Amino acid sequence: MAIATINRVILWFNEAFQGLAVDVPMAEVERLALLVHHSLDGKTRTFHTTEHIFDMCEGMNPVQILAALFHDVVYCQLDGGIARRVAPLLADVTRTEHGVLLLQNIRPGDTTTALCADLFGYEPGQALLPHNGMNEFLSAIVAARLLQRHLSAEQLIAVLACIEATIFFRVPDANGRTAADKLALRVQRQGAKLQAGHSLSVPDLSAFVKTVVTDAVVLANRDVAGITEADPGLCLSNTLLLIEESNVPLMATGVYSVQEYRGALLRMSGFLSNLSPAFIFQHYDGYPDAGTRLIRGETAARNVKFSCDYLDVMLASVAIIEALALSTGSDAPIAMFLGETTRVPGRLEPAADFRSVPPSGPHCDTGLLGVLEMGCAPGSRNNRGASSLAAFVYRSMGRDGIRLALQQAEQLFEGNLSPRAFLLALDCGVVRAIIRACEKNAVSRSAALLALESSLYASDDRPQG
Repeated sequence: MAIATINRVILWFNEAFQGLAVDVPMAEVERLALLVHHSLDGKTRTFHTTEHIFDMCEGMNPVQILAALFHDVVYCQLDGGIARRVAPLLADVTRTEHGVLLLQNIRPGDTTTALCADLFGYEPGQALLPHNGMNEFLSAIVAARLLQRHLSAEQLIAVLACIEATIFFRVPDANGRTAADKLALRVQRQGAKLQAGHSLSVPDLSAFVKTVVTDAVVLANRDVAGITEADPGLCLSNTLLLIEESNVPLMATGVYSVQEYRGALLRMSGFLSNLSPAFIFQHYDGYPDAGTRLIRGETAARNVKFSCDYLDVMLASVAIIEALALSTGSDAPIAMFLGETTRVPGRLEPAADFRSVPPSGPHCDTGLLGVLEMGCAPGSRNNRGASSLAAFVYRSMGRDGIRLALQQAEQLFEGNLSPRAFLLALDCGVVRAIIRACEKNAVSRSAALLALESSLYASDDRPQG
């Protein structure tokens, strides 16, 4: 599989260079492909992989292909810092002070770093942070240093501008200028320098800027295309991959604890809830047109809501497991209660099959219930099994019940509601079914779980199932 992937990267590089009429020896193409492959297909990556860049390359022009191949080669949060393969290319670019990565002073003659800094709007001494394009900036420097000997100055500017545009989810500034508008100003400044030096092949500077920035917007929108697909299952599929990728403890299948899992779900839920769907897709100088932007914004809003609804059900379900864990001891591996979990966080595979339990009949969204029972939509890359626990909880509680359970769960997570009080606030039939399933798997807590069930529902004032 690795060899097949490397060969695909080689072919994409070769196609891009041929499209630009650039003669790059195959040995050099191989070297570039190996660096990209090793950078993207590490064990800590599940979404920002070569499969992701292959999706981005399809149908793109040569400049966009080169940008797509390089745009994720640095991802410090996933790789534990700057990965070994690219570290030599960045050794003189950054320094660390008090745990923060800073852009060093740029050495005289280091034109590639200066170019990248100018296109990204960075100054020496500036803190490089994940939310302000740290990974994209460092990836652009890697690309610039490896490609400068092969590309013209204007081609290199175009590639780097495309990488800059992939910094995600930026809202307009106080003056209404979008990220693409500000990128256009920086591209124009660099284009003017080329024009003054008579090295810009396009006589019209404005045409150069429009082409470069429009290409960058097209690629940036391809980078987040899953959010506006008609099928919300694809957006959810990507969401689950991102949860796994951005939470290192979850990479140890079956070992992560209930609270680690819950924390991962909460972080992703918070991230999605704070997105502004209208600004997920970028635009510049009338492209895409207003109608297309409206449709994409509406689709993105619908898909983000679908993913948030899914995560709400998962949070309500895992809150019950957390309350059971805390009521019978302390936090513990989630697999202790539910059996072996799937590779993809966001899916729970309990020991018992809850689908045989008849629902109590509250209103449910049929599309969401179908995804919970069957996994993501057909064709999704990570369709690896259903979450029968979450499907059972959703069927039993319905949308309104999940909403109420989440309100109680927030109090539980913050320590303002005891685990026992949380369980008592829920339908006893739901809790009992989950206890009976978990006690069969949690050998060390079987007696404690059964004792908990008995004590919870010994009195007549319990909720009725």
